[in-house]
Amino acid sequence: MASSSSSLAIVVFLFLLSLTTPLFLAKPLHHSHHPRFASHNYRDALAKSIIYFEGQRSGKLPSNQRITWRKDSGLSDGKAMGVDLVGGYYDAGDNVKFGFPMAFTTTMLSWSVIEFGGLMKGELLNAKQAIGWATEYLLKATAHPDTIYVQVGDAGRDHSCWERPEDMDTPRSVFKIDKNNPGTEVAAETAAALAAASIVFRKCNPSYSKLLVKRAIRVFAFADKYRGSYSNGLRKVVCPYYCSVSGYEDELLWGAAWLHRATKNPIYLNYIQRNGQTLGAAETDNTFGWDNKHVGARILLSKAFLVQKLQTLHDYKSHADNYICSLIPGTPASQAQYTPG
Repeated sequence: MASSSSSLAIVVFLFLLSLTTPLFLAKPLHHSHHPRFASHNYRDALAKSIIYFEGQRSGKLPSNQRITWRKDSGLSDGKAMGVDLVGGYYDAGDNVKFGFPMAFTTTMLSWSVIEFGGLMKGELLNAKQAIGWATEYLLKATAHPDTIYVQVGDAGRDHSCWERPEDMDTPRSVFKIDKNNPGTEVAAETAAALAAASIVFRKCNPSYSKLLVKRAIRVFAFADKYRGSYSNGLRKVVCPYYCSVSGYEDELLWGAAWLHRATKNPIYLNYIQRNGQTLGAAETDNTFGWDNKHVGARILLSKAFLVQKLQTLHDYKSHADNYICSLIPGTPASQAQYTPG
């Protein structure tokens, strides 16, 4: 489903909704004063954004599953390879579990909760459960050192057969990366997801938070040590669905930024300072999504500059300012188009 993936669209919507209209989450906002606008209930939009994840769940569903017409599925995932890969999320409208966009979705949903969870009111617990459903799977996928299971399902066969996950009879093929067949993009993004989620659970589940950040550290070290694009070694598997076009440098910067945020360990700040330029810190691209994380890394590191007064990160704020200006309507640099509401 590539970049139009519903799961990614929903979570990016959730993040941007939180980023640009945090006060709207507390109560509905109506634009009845302007004839072009219908009534926009942002509380309802937030609730629908989060419940969407429950419809995408794979595996043994919990007793508190709210979308009750979904049943257990994919209960033997990973069995052919002798690993447990039950769980996680299906991608968009198909029954494949793509590790790269799933990890990015987890990072983004975690970021939303970290920054604006206090404004999510009754949806905060549901959002955390959505994150936990993903991290449980990512922990399974990274259980073996220097190995990450990055996909379950044959995308070609799956996309040619539209069926419910409860009834699927397409192959549940398993694909992995390791030190002989690296995939820095998906590895570093997985590290970012685990690190970001560790912050979400730090207060409510400290032991789980420690497990997540410990795994994130190990996975990032693997991503950095064994560099190579997963689109090369797994081209016939991940392309044209989630080919990495931007390269893996942005994920390394993004992953290091999240580990710095989660651990406050100076080793990651030193890594960013030492490798930032070669990893594309000065890139002027103003795109942000599952493939290109440069903008996200700049925004994240700008907060470290502003809050922690880390002067060595000043340039990241300058680049982040350029991106934010491209989103503000009416400014000379504006490149964004907005739908009503």
